[in-house]
Amino acid sequence: MNRLQDKVALVTGGTSGIGAATVERLAAEGATVVFTGRNVTAGAAIADASGGHFHVHSVEDRPGWDGLMAMIRERFGRLDIAFANAGIEGGDTDIEAIDMAAWDRIVEVNLTGPMLTAQHAIRLMRDNPGGPSGSIILNSSMNGILALGGNVGYSTTKGALRLLAKSIAMHCANTGLGIRCNSIHPGVVETQLITDVIANAPDPAAARKTLEGLAPLKRMATMAEIAGLVVYLASDEAAFVTGSEYLIDGGSTAGINGV
Repeated sequence: MNRLQDKVALVTGGTSGIGAATVERLAAEGATVVFTGRNVTAGAAIADASGGHFHVHSVEDRPGWDGLMAMIRERFGRLDIAFANAGIEGGDTDIEAIDMAAWDRIVEVNLTGPMLTAQHAIRLMRDNPGGPSGSIILNSSMNGILALGGNVGYSTTKGALRLLAKSIAMHCANTGLGIRCNSIHPGVVETQLITDVIANAPDPAAARKTLEGLAPLKRMATMAEIAGLVVYLASDEAAFVTGSEYLIDGGSTAGINGV
């Protein structure tokens, strides 16, 4: 506990799922946490439970970034951690069927959003008391490693985050900024969204078995496990870790099952 004492963190998409779990875990580890999203009711509840600071903002809202970062600078005076978590897959389908509106929306949120998160985070991290420093974590997916034929937008944007993280890491290292950047690649995580999908399936037991069977470990990840990885990468324990991609998928991408 308290591995992140006196650090200030930003979490995008922090009002549900992995984002909400990470807000709570970062705060429990001693960080001051600012988190964003559009769900005001959920944001208020998570802020009350965690002690975090909710700010209404969507990552694709380009003008809104200036106000968010000005608030962090004025209230907290620094930024040490940025977790680019916000993402969508709604409207996605295969390469023949996807329409441009859906494609543009997925790219804007899943790729441009993390780019803007990192860009604005670096600008603030440059001015940290004591000199430039910080950790940026991009939330990709195991589908950034292995694509889905029926989710061309999601697979493409999550794959692009691998190289976005590496490019950011190289830039920051080569310019002596002391800012690290890594990507994480979760497998199937038992969020409320997944739980609802299972509950609404024609055969919930079969749906659960299918999702759990995607990993050789024969289960889904917990949100706490993903949040724990973020905490490690955000902490000084990972001071020599940058430009890396961390798979946390129960072995789903490690090999071919059944052969």
